[in-house]
Amino acid sequence: MSEPPASAPPSADDARRKPVVTLPMVVAGVCLALPFGAMLWVDSYARLKPAFIGIPFFYWYQMLWVFISTALTTVAYVLVRRQERERKRGGRA
Repeated sequence: MSEPPASAPPSADDARRKPVVTLPMVVAGVCLALPFGAMLWVDSYARLKPAFIGIPFFYWYQMLWVFISTALTTVAYVLVRRQERERKRGGRA
């Protein structure tokens, strides 16, 4: 059997590359995953009280998450776009 090829020594390009998984990308992932977790955990909102202006908790909680999800998706979008711009700017220099 043959030996696996030896890995090449790191080049200057490898040393300048930034990691793909950065803190802003992790925060963006959490922002996108949070609404799914909140909606899939049905036991947390499967009740009638407290009612809000006559609307049972079950309904207004879900409608509240529509707005929260929009805000979190916007935050994730801004973080990812900013990260992409930094990576492109770093590649040109």
